[in-house]
Amino acid sequence: MPKIGQAALTAKAALAITVSLNVFLSAPAGAEPAFGHRTDLSAKDRARIEAVLQPATDFSKPEKYERMQGGAGTSRKRINQDSFSHPTQNLSFEEEQEFKVGNGLFKKLWVSSPSSTQASDGLGPLYNARSCQGCHLKDGRGRPPEPGERAVSMFLRLSIKPQTEEQKALLESGKAPVIPHPVYGGQLQSFAVPGLAGEGEMKITYEEVPVELADGSVVSLRKPTYSIDNPGYGPLGEDTLISPRVAPPMIGLGLLEQVHEGDILANADPEDTDGDGISGRPAWVYDADNDTKVLGRFGWKGANPTVRAQAAGAFSGDVGISTPDKTNPYGDCTEAQEACYAQPNGVQPRFGDTEAPDPVLDLVTFYSENLAVPARRNVDDPQVLRGKELFYAAGCTSCHTPKYVTRRDAPTKAHQFQLIWPYTDMLLHDMGEGLADDRPFGEANGREWKTPPLWGIGLTKTVNDHTYFLHDGRARNLLEAVLWHGGEAETAKQAVVAMEQSDREALIKFLESL
Repeated sequence: MPKIGQAALTAKAALAITVSLNVFLSAPAGAEPAFGHRTDLSAKDRARIEAVLQPATDFSKPEKYERMQGGAGTSRKRINQDSFSHPTQNLSFEEEQEFKVGNGLFKKLWVSSPSSTQASDGLGPLYNARSCQGCHLKDGRGRPPEPGERAVSMFLRLSIKPQTEEQKALLESGKAPVIPHPVYGGQLQSFAVPGLAGEGEMKITYEEVPVELADGSVVSLRKPTYSIDNPGYGPLGEDTLISPRVAPPMIGLGLLEQVHEGDILANADPEDTDGDGISGRPAWVYDADNDTKVLGRFGWKGANPTVRAQAAGAFSGDVGISTPDKTNPYGDCTEAQEACYAQPNGVQPRFGDTEAPDPVLDLVTFYSENLAVPARRNVDDPQVLRGKELFYAAGCTSCHTPKYVTRRDAPTKAHQFQLIWPYTDMLLHDMGEGLADDRPFGEANGREWKTPPLWGIGLTKTVNDHTYFLHDGRARNLLEAVLWHGGEAETAKQAVVAMEQSDREALIKFLESL
């Protein structure tokens, strides 16, 4: 494979990678083609993919193209705070222009109505952030608020248990993933436009829980408890279900969307028929437009099937901005919040029927789909290679599936037939009582979470100046994150607990290289 410099990949270099990848995806003579579920592939393609996706067995050296964990679109730019904000490197010139316009809209600060800046008004009336970038700072990972801060890149999901037979039927049919709180809606929004009260403030208290490792060392985990101070619209009630969320990193989303559904379902084993203790389940979500269920890929519990759906939901719930896919200009306001619905909205008929009419959602979606995955670091470091071997030996790859080859028929050429290394199976897993939020959501019960991708995890400190991990940022470093694993991941966690210190350090070094 040709050597590529540190600057952004040129179209010629990107083509060279693609050609080299096609050469690499070659099967031994006489191999039977697998991946019969891949209707986008020829039999020859299936055999080539089968060869390249074989699990690693030689840990003395990196696998071919392992450094290019986002395929030909991987960013090899200098590592700094902007490392999650570069475009996929194999976009065309015209697509890169579209990406840049989408970036501007992603950073756009929305203002309350009425405003002289009529193309920017419509904020809220209740909201969590004034821009997409407000939650996904530098396109990276959110965090819990520090003492004295108000939460911005983290919020609380809200719902209640079904109260009526009609609500029970909605949940059983899958047409509603939860029953929103009748007053506070689907999430707590701490901020409001002038003249309106916010819904309340997230309060977190922590309890330190010691965990003794096999070598006698002790790691302290912080166990959070959540409550809501100063509720603005009356008591929430004892039956309110609360679940915290930090904003996840934005990189590689378009590639994950183009992992073939069959490749994800092939790893599902809801009844644990192979007896390995891993029972991954797909997160099916209701598609109202087609009156069917589709595979959820995005969000901490797989709530959204596409990047566009995720973006539209965030515009509505987080910023209070309506789009062609979520047309209510009052966002997450409920009918019980009469003062909220009394506020003016930002719909400008000459622009369209929503506050963010086409092509705003299209452009933000394209931007979100094409944030490049950074290249891995230190892939040939002996300690990193040892850590990779331990990652496999501990059984971590049972959920954190290392690699895929994306669809040949992906709508964006840059995403087609790419060898990627996200380390996720995109399935729901029981993570044990320690991580349970006790709030069912759609297919996911109160102990289940979707396996998050690990690519880029080692750059969290560089990009976002913190090392808080898991769905609520409770883990203060990667070792704490591992030690919070339970349920289906209990065996893997115990393997880490039993490791010698040098092996644990190698495992963390491997994770930091991703």
